[in-house]
Amino acid sequence: MSDNKIEEIQELDQSRVLQSWSRQKNKRNNIIIKSQGVKFTDQKGREYYDMSSQLVYANLGHKHPKMLEAFNQLSGLEIVATGFASSSKSELAEKIIDVAPSNMKKVYFTMAGAEANEHAIKIARMVTGKHKILSRYRSYHGSTFGAGNLSGESRRFQVEPGLPGFIKFKTPYLYREKLTFSDELDYTNYLLSELDKQIQFEGPEDIAAIFIEPIPGSNGVLLPPEGYLTGLSTLCKRYDILLICDEVMSGFGRTGKWFAVDHFNVQPDIITFAKGVTAGYLPLGGVIVSDRIAEYFDENVLMTGSTYSGHAMACHMGCAALNVYHQEEIISHVQEMESVINSRLEKLKEYKYVGDVRNIGLFSAIELVKDKQTKEPIIDYGQDYGKDLQGHMSTLLACLLDKGFYTYSHESCIFISPPLTITKEEIDSAFDLLELGLTQFILDHPSLT
Repeated sequence: MSDNKIEEIQELDQSRVLQSWSRQKNKRNNIIIKSQGVKFTDQKGREYYDMSSQLVYANLGHKHPKMLEAFNQLSGLEIVATGFASSSKSELAEKIIDVAPSNMKKVYFTMAGAEANEHAIKIARMVTGKHKILSRYRSYHGSTFGAGNLSGESRRFQVEPGLPGFIKFKTPYLYREKLTFSDELDYTNYLLSELDKQIQFEGPEDIAAIFIEPIPGSNGVLLPPEGYLTGLSTLCKRYDILLICDEVMSGFGRTGKWFAVDHFNVQPDIITFAKGVTAGYLPLGGVIVSDRIAEYFDENVLMTGSTYSGHAMACHMGCAALNVYHQEEIISHVQEMESVINSRLEKLKEYKYVGDVRNIGLFSAIELVKDKQTKEPIIDYGQDYGKDLQGHMSTLLACLLDKGFYTYSHESCIFISPPLTITKEEIDSAFDLLELGLTQFILDHPSLT
């Protein structure tokens, strides 16, 4: 690509495109001009390890040959409206049900995760006749108005005052818990007891659903304590409240299982998904519903819809992605790589400013602190889109990028979620660069104020 073309693209990008989560003035985005596997190259010829799978969706890496082959087959597909059946839509729904928990029966397709979550809210309210939705603090379910109200972190502030009926409760976060507990079960019992009280205060007869990320992603890969999800499921059954699990990030092998709930032997009433279903090769999301909910709509009208629900071309790419997951035994591979990445993450605890590391499968967070004893975060809650635009986390990301390690951050965490195809050798090489960048940051910042 010529220098003139690069300049033209960047100029139009800056002058004509609104950039997510950013101040717009003088923002000059890099361009990916080449990519393959777990790496990409920018317009300056710099090569990077893609250690966040772009935005945690490039599960099969860049330019996977079988996904490119599937693109070549798109010319044979028809464009069809939602009122028509199509082979790719039907086939993908069947493939998803085959790998979902055994109580799941049907799929409603959307174009993205936020949209899937909004449709899931509507479905829960239709089925139960109730209106309240409980979701958690330190959760992120999307930036659209409904999904923003569902979210429980600072990015929801832009949709407030919000919609009535959205109630928040506490997310397990043992690293930052102020109270003392004897073990994880003790912590779980406390959390569920408090939630039980909150359900009573809100009136279980008015609560349609409890909506959670089984493992909150953007808020730090917060692993639930022992027994928490099974206990939460029991609470939902006790009060006839639907359990909805947002698996937009954690689904399709990211955690070493098809879905994160599979680790905990929990069967939700609804699962939402996106990202990994096509490995990012085309936009697609959806809502998986249990047999109970599917049967409800046998006799009742599903009062929701969207123009591109089950788009034949997107579903075709979803079928191709799931075929690759099976043929290349991606889930087993992630399980094998988990121990590799765990050993490298544990080593990082020796570094100044690394407070905690958390991982499951290839879904990791490194939490940075100013002081390991006090656990004071590098960024105060809700400030990473404010004063820290030129602060410590952005400086650290720049150090990592300079070494050839690409990822993103939120508040005081940086995230490691590479393509699920990554090898041991690639993990080690990438983590060597991570350690170089972290070391440089520490040398440049002997103290953080």
